[in-house]
Amino acid sequence: MDIFQNQLMDWYQQHDRPLPWKEEKDPYLIWLSEIILQQTRVAQGLPYFEKFKAHYPDVTSLANAAADEVMKLWEGLGYYSRARNMHATAKYISQDLGGHFPTTYKDILSLKGVGPYTAAAISSFAFGLPHAVVDGNVYRVLARYFGIDTPIDQTPGKKRFAELAQALLDTSQPGRYNQAIMDFGAVQCVPKSPKCTACPLQDCCQAFQEDQIERYPVKSKKLVKKDRFFHFLVFEHEDTTFIQRRESKDIWLHLYQFPLIESDQFIKTFSALQQQSDWPNWIPQPTVGEWSLSKPFKQELTHQRIHAFFFKISLKAAPKSIPTEIVTTERENLTKFAFPKIIDLYLKDNSLYLKLL
Repeated sequence: MDIFQNQLMDWYQQHDRPLPWKEEKDPYLIWLSEIILQQTRVAQGLPYFEKFKAHYPDVTSLANAAADEVMKLWEGLGYYSRARNMHATAKYISQDLGGHFPTTYKDILSLKGVGPYTAAAISSFAFGLPHAVVDGNVYRVLARYFGIDTPIDQTPGKKRFAELAQALLDTSQPGRYNQAIMDFGAVQCVPKSPKCTACPLQDCCQAFQEDQIERYPVKSKKLVKKDRFFHFLVFEHEDTTFIQRRESKDIWLHLYQFPLIESDQFIKTFSALQQQSDWPNWIPQPTVGEWSLSKPFKQELTHQRIHAFFFKISLKAAPKSIPTEIVTTERENLTKFAFPKIIDLYLKDNSLYLKLL
């Protein structure tokens, strides 16, 4: 145990990455950085942390922000439930806790959107509490170093790694130790092509000694993704278009989209699209004018693969009766709304529309 600790901390002394949330003691800013960095690379998360810190320097300012404003600022990070939970938690801390961030691991863990890893990170970084973090980097480092083949995606494995991480924790400097082991996994013991030949832990690393680096960590489940086909209807009349906020408990909750027709495969003709039962009944068929089809767009989510097609449809006349959930907006104002990444890609694309024959 001591050998692992000492070698890890010696490595960290020389390879500490300068990041704006390190050495930070404000639990709000630490929490903000941890929520942003969940399932997000540091290079991608850094500018978002800076933007949120500038817009919302304290928990009260985040709590008072409009939901659409928070979602727009989050746009591009994905996993939008994190932003919704973050906003809800800020309101809870501001309104129910008087703006005071919880100071114990148990109370931090009770916050919406905070799991054991995030609670351990905040409590150790902000308050010096002896709680070990276990994230993807830690799983990988410990699995390789100790040659552990217990699957990390099953309860016994999660328990074993949590106990081992806690036993290895340097309780005299838990925050610094936690940062060290995460940085080691992010910089040295990376998933593919780790820097084993220059690793100070190689003499005691079971995976290295057995030439089994690629084997660890072990997972038992193979992820099967579901394919979904989205046909977005970009209706345009003069300078206006129509969007709506996603409200159902599905992906992209509270983000905006164009009216949507979903099917189990690509609908190849515009006439077939118009015959779908979920064609918007507030768009009478006689008002439909010229149309064009975008190139296909694809977005990979954790459990789903989205295939999107955008039909740009001009209207001969403005709809007479628009449902309350539909927002009429000028095209130039679309940038003010938070859209899923796949719609952002469409809006930013400069390629010509390809019309189906």
